[in-house]
Amino acid sequence: MTNISTLDSYPDVITVNELQNILGIGREQAYILANSNSFPVRRVGKRIIIYKPTFIEWLKS
Repeated sequence: MTNISTLDSYPDVITVNELQNILGIGREQAYILANSNSFPVRRVGKRIIIYKPTFIEWLKS
């Protein structure tokens, strides 16, 4: 699992590419996760963004 202190270096809103780096998963797996109903994302146009505090809560659950 990702070390929470490592997340401090990321901005409050992360992208799918940053999600990929944080979790150490491939691009396809990151998009599958982001498109699942159980994962906390927002869409802005075609962009998928993840609010970091919500992501951290998801990691803890």
